[in-house]
Amino acid sequence: MPSERYKPIDLTSIKTYSIEQRPHKMGTAELASLPPRGASAAELIQSLPNVLGVREFRTVVERITQARRHDRPVVMALGAHVVKVGCSPIVIDLIRRGVIQAVACNGATAIHDVELATTGATSEEVADTIKDGTFGMVRETFDFFDAAGELAGAEDLGLGAAVGRLLVERGGPHVEHSICAAGHRAGIPVTVHVALGTDTVHMSGEADGALIGRASLRDFRTICSVVKDLGAEGGDDVGGVWLNVGSAVVMPEVFLKAVAVARNLGANLDCMTTANFDMLRHYRPHANVVTRPVTKGRGHQVIGHHEILLPLLRQAIVERLD
Repeated sequence: MPSERYKPIDLTSIKTYSIEQRPHKMGTAELASLPPRGASAAELIQSLPNVLGVREFRTVVERITQARRHDRPVVMALGAHVVKVGCSPIVIDLIRRGVIQAVACNGATAIHDVELATTGATSEEVADTIKDGTFGMVRETFDFFDAAGELAGAEDLGLGAAVGRLLVERGGPHVEHSICAAGHRAGIPVTVHVALGTDTVHMSGEADGALIGRASLRDFRTICSVVKDLGAEGGDDVGGVWLNVGSAVVMPEVFLKAVAVARNLGANLDCMTTANFDMLRHYRPHANVVTRPVTKGRGHQVIGHHEILLPLLRQAIVERLD
């Protein structure tokens, strides 16, 4: 039976106002345009609708170009998928152009980078190899990282520096595809941040935890120095940029600690910009990169596949800087 307490409300007294008085989030100025067939990359990027992810993307591009024009560092922190989906040439090109001033990565990124450089191929079907005990048991990769650990220990190098130097010294037909080697040649920091037991090379019987740990700790202290330099200089409001690309856990945690060290030592990072580029929204990148460490409005997130976003990012930067 109909409710005695609640009856259909009378809407004849509803107050309205003109649409001219209402703020809007979308208008004709934000609409996508339709570039012609054969349009340039700049025209294609300009044609994107100026909302949500595109607006975030354009802001990051602007902050990167401003940072380089003011000689502020741009750092790219990488997860392994960046290499596994074929985006190494994009990172290497940005290093060679002087856009990227430092690279930080987890251990898996360095492994795929080395395999691609030394054999021209990397990545396996884990679902198959985990079943027969062959997953990760690659002799050449074990040997290379054992040698890199020994070099780092003998010459007091960070792990990234040892990997890059070893790749360049040994040479080979595919070294031009190595991010670590490109960083070594450009003279910029490439740091490798290892969580012991997470990387296949830790299964090597010759792996030396003391050497790996010492070299990776040196890399942490190096990246702390880089982060300390992400503030503005000379009284302006243009700081450096930290890009987290494809790392859901390790690099966001490393960055948060590096920010803590930098601020503890007196760095003013209020003008620093951060951005997270990834295929999915994850807690740590959002908290430790996009929100916690930065001033409101200086943390950005762009969600999408690396193999689509990174070529667009590079092209947008190149179009602005050249």
